[in-house]
Amino acid sequence: MKAIRVHAYGGPDALRWEDVPLPVPAPHEILIRQEAVGVNFIDIYYRSGLYTLPALPSIIGMEGAGIVESVGADVRSLKPGERVAYPSLLGGYATHRAIAADAVVRLPDTIGSDVAAGIMLRGLTAQALLRQVHAIQAGENILVYAAAGGMGLLLCQWAAHLGARVIGVVSSDAKAELARANGAADIIVGHDDLPRKVRQLTGGAMVPVVYDSVGRDTFTTSLDCLAPRGLMVSYGNASGEVTGVALSQLAARGSLYVTRPKLTTFIARRSQLESAAADLFEAISSGAVRPQIGQRFALSEAAAAHAALESRRTTGSTVLIPD
Repeated sequence: MKAIRVHAYGGPDALRWEDVPLPVPAPHEILIRQEAVGVNFIDIYYRSGLYTLPALPSIIGMEGAGIVESVGADVRSLKPGERVAYPSLLGGYATHRAIAADAVVRLPDTIGSDVAAGIMLRGLTAQALLRQVHAIQAGENILVYAAAGGMGLLLCQWAAHLGARVIGVVSSDAKAELARANGAADIIVGHDDLPRKVRQLTGGAMVPVVYDSVGRDTFTTSLDCLAPRGLMVSYGNASGEVTGVALSQLAARGSLYVTRPKLTTFIARRSQLESAAADLFEAISSGAVRPQIGQRFALSEAAAAHAALESRRTTGSTVLIPD
């Protein structure tokens, strides 16, 4: 089999396309022949060393979808030939992978493997952010950064379906149109003077929740967009990790709350994974969530996919197709 491995932390050129042994599934595992693999910013964090890999070299990649080729001796819930997908487990950038049977969900016939690979991590994250971290209420104003990105589009679509008024922040007029077409009621282009613009759009009320995937560069700005007792949801580090935060900032701005959620916390138990996945698949089936694959690359071209994502030259989801 072939895989993309990281031998030393670095830029996109740290990704190497190599021959590796085909894994044999342990008793509780299944072997998947992968049909598509998702690309996410967390992959960049692991490649660059912002997040530490368990060992070097390692295969990065957190989500994918494919067909069960074989099952371990103790697996009774799945059989060869079934289609499955998984949302958050290292080892995805490969033509095949062995994975715990409890870490995957069956894929409905109506959802293709490429769509699943581009939706599982983001979709389940969106489910956690909108339904659990902060339960969206109809009529709420919310602020979503990177509203035309793969994650941002899902948040806009799903939050609008739930009745929220989404204020989307994007980097260009072209991305503004994309975000607007996917549920954003109002658009702000760029981060300059953002709190003043949010104040104008909300009649001075500001917003009860901000979904910020940018990180270091926008953290303080995001706090300034919140209403008293509002919730800052920092779920990404596109500009770098947020550090050195003085808690007095939260008190001074109106007794604010800040959270840094991690998807694995919300799907730690099998029942939680199944429930969240069922909610996501229902949202897709109903049309509330409309996955969009903006880019497809060959798995061997993972470095080009990373370069495109880091330079903000992507829209929607990016997937890798095994060569």
